This record gives sequence, structure tokens and C-alpha cells, in this order.
Amino acid sequence: MSASGNHHAPTYRLQGLTVRHLAAARGQVAALHAIDLRIAQGEQLAIIGPSGAGKTTLLATLACAHRPADGLFQAFGVEPWSLSEGERHRLRARLFLAPQTPPLPPRQRVVTAVLAARLPHWGFWRALASLVKPADPAAAFAALARFNLGDKLYSRVDRLSGGERQRCGLARLLLSNAQTLLVDEPLSALDPALSELTLATLRREAAARGATLICSLHQVDLALSHFPRIVALRDGRIVFDLPREQVSPAMIAQLYQGEQPVASAPPADPAAPRLAVDACF
Repeated sequence: MSASGNHHAPTYRLQGLTVRHLAAARGQVAALHAIDLRIAQGEQLAIIGPSGAGKTTLLATLACAHRPADGLFQAFGVEPWSLSEGERHRLRARLFLAPQTPPLPPRQRVVTAVLAARLPHWGFWRALASLVKPADPAAAFAALARFNLGDKLYSRVDRLSGGERQRCGLARLLLSNAQTLLVDEPLSALDPALSELTLATLRREAAARGATLICSLHQVDLALSHFPRIVALRDGRIVFDLPREQVSPAMIAQLYQGEQPVASAPPADPAAPRLAVDACF
């Protein structure tokens, strides 16, 4: 069942989509099975599900990084894999995928790493010059500051903590011109306060530019409190696709089948009980 009932132009249309694992040993095994999904431009939704459910594979497919094995896949009304390589590259420039572990060069300064988001729109010489003298440090600082990271502007990437690297990768997103923001597990190394700030910043940015925001999350309570639409995956299949108001504790319990969803705020007292499934509501 789909929660998308509006009539805006779709960012994505998936029908009967099957995607196989990229690893050679598992290449004949489907990572995603018969996925039907329609996402309108400007929607904000969270993808939840247990580990290995296919969340990262789905985001990579939406980013046109994985070629589907079967079924219909359209992005912005076209089938990316029927385009020429150059046309597909231009299509990808309208998308921004923020992986859980951003590929940031360790010896690079943060300012340069963040400004790399603008490389697709710069000519060769401007990009080269920016490696020596950053082209727009004020823009990089403003993006970092929105994630409480402005003081790291001229730090080296390899001096950052895991959570700081995650936020540095998200600051890149703010400097992109993408119309679709695909964010994979952005909170895995963040404390509760930074998690709330991060999701609020991403949602505000998407709304301001009219972009589609698709975010995979382990933290079920934050998915339900921040996103109006919830898509649940298990074993590479969509279990439900609903407005958050229709998602019940029983549905979450069945989705995770004994695996504990991640709590956004682990208890300070180790002896205190962990967050129960129905505590998310």
C-alpha cells in the first residue's frame, strides 16, 4: 500500500523492480524484490527496517548507482539506464547521495571537502584552483555551521571524529544543487541532540528548495517524529508504505521480529530498561 496520494509530478516510479547484489558471490541473489514505489517531487519520507533489509541498496538504486535486473525504474520521468552515459551523468547531477560513511579524502581540509559538492558545476581550472585556495570558504562555513561544525572549517578530515565526518558529508549536501536528497543512516555516530538538529536541518533544506528527501534510519522513533511517510523494508521487500499516523506498534514489532529498533536516546543508566518498541509512539 502506498502513502503517496498527491498529484505532483513523480521524482521516482518503480514497478516490479528487482535489484541483484553486486558482490560476485551473491550476484544471482536479489537484494530487492518486486518493489513498487512512487515518490512525488518534494515528498519527505523515511525508510526503516532491520539490518540487511535492503535500505542502502534501495538508496543506491534511486541514485542510479545500481542497475536494476528487472522491472520499471524511472527518475524524473525517464529511464536512466536507457540514456547515454553523458545523459545519465547529467541526470545524476540532480541527485545527491550522502552515504553513511562519506568518502572524504583523509588529508584534505574540511573546507575543500565540503566545496567538492560544487565540482560538477565548475570547470576544470576553477576546480583545480579551489584545491589550492578554496573558492568560497564562506559558503562552506555556513553549511558546516548549520550542523554545529563551523569551527572545523580548516581542520584536516582525518582529525575529525566519526560523527563529525558524517556531518561534514551532510554539509556537502547543502552546497549541492540537487533536487533529490538521498541520505543513508545519517545519525549512526551522533548523540540525541545532534540527531534532532541533523534531521531538522535536512528537512528544512529540502523544503526550502522543493527537493525530495529520502532518508534511511535505524531510529524508528525519529523516523516517526520527523517524516510524514514511512516505507518499511524487510528481506528486500516492502512490508508497508504508509502515513506515519497509520503505523502501529504491532507493525513495528512484526517488521523487526525480535530485533530491537535503535533508540535515539540510550538510557544514561546502564541498568535502566532499553526503549521498548511501543515507546516510539
